[in-house]
Amino acid sequence: MLSVVIVGGLHADARKAAVERLLADVPASVVLHHDLATAAAGTVVRTVRDASGLLSAEEAPLVNDCACCALREDLVPELRRLADDGATRLAIVELWDSVEPKAMAEVVTAGGLMVTGVITAVDPALVLPYLGNGDDLAERGLAAAATDQRTIADTFARQLEYAPVLAVADSEEADDEDRELLTQLHPTARQVPIGPGDLAGAAPPASVPGSLAQAALAGFDVEAAAAAQHPACALLPAEADAHGVSTLVWHRDRPFHPERLYEALEDITCAAARSRGRFWLADRPDTLLHWDAAGGALCVESAGPWLASLPDAAWEMVPPVRRAAAALDWHPEHGDCCQHLVFTSPALDRDGLERLLESCLLTDAEYAAGRTAWKQLPPAFDTLLEV
Repeated sequence: MLSVVIVGGLHADARKAAVERLLADVPASVVLHHDLATAAAGTVVRTVRDASGLLSAEEAPLVNDCACCALREDLVPELRRLADDGATRLAIVELWDSVEPKAMAEVVTAGGLMVTGVITAVDPALVLPYLGNGDDLAERGLAAAATDQRTIADTFARQLEYAPVLAVADSEEADDEDRELLTQLHPTARQVPIGPGDLAGAAPPASVPGSLAQAALAGFDVEAAAAAQHPACALLPAEADAHGVSTLVWHRDRPFHPERLYEALEDITCAAARSRGRFWLADRPDTLLHWDAAGGALCVESAGPWLASLPDAAWEMVPPVRRAAAALDWHPEHGDCCQHLVFTSPALDRDGLERLLESCLLTDAEYAAGRTAWKQLPPAFDTLLEV
């Protein structure tokens, strides 16, 4: 059966090096790549190649003026063709720069094919610059559709955090702080080094024989990967402090005052290179809210109800992983409602950030007033949540 590995990342040189390593390591492997740079002209160019060179290059028309839609429509049939042919062991799907691996892994799996690995290629020297880049993808010619409003920072963060394997370039510009930042952002990822020789198709160093190939064929669970990113049960980084980089895990069992939090948003968002998690707002006590910040920009959105606000009969419809995550945070008075935010950054002012966050919580008197009073507080987040 054909195995499919998805290799993505905004760091194009590192991505290409990872692809070359896989081609060199896995016999009977081919690379499929959809170049979305020509989307403005109305087409997407799909190339297929193996270790010996280019096998085919064809144009695929845009679908609904969306380059990513064209990729989805064209990718699965091409992979099925390779599977039916039987000559290919591994199909390496090299994503275009700004395409996110989560969507493609789900498309391929839904198409009845087997994703055995998802890899994001990273140059550690570029992690902080990319996380701090709030430019729109469109400004850099990297938008995947006319309506694409993503930024460099948030796209890179999702590419990085979704993949269980990171192909890490051996960058001369990277220092210990850069490598530590990468590790703290995604501490559970398997990091596989790739050297500069890989881009030229050189054999891998003897110290890491075939390790990227092993990762590409190890197996991948699309449902588990999605759950690990869902704000209700996300696998968030743990406390850490090394090489000038810190991760602060902030967990409290009291809701935020909406106005005080709103007034502090800019300072909180800019306090760390990356922050994410779930939070509890007093005027929306039954709603689990998602916090997602990178590049000085914050996205907040509703992620549905807290489990504590659901009737018992509804719990059977909740995935077991969600129930397990809620149990870890369960409070005898208000269930899984809580603040669970994680901040990772070089030179993080942990004490100052904690004081700022604490100042946004309800006071003792406000908390004692109860939920009916909380719901009467000014709805400062209506605009952000598009209510």
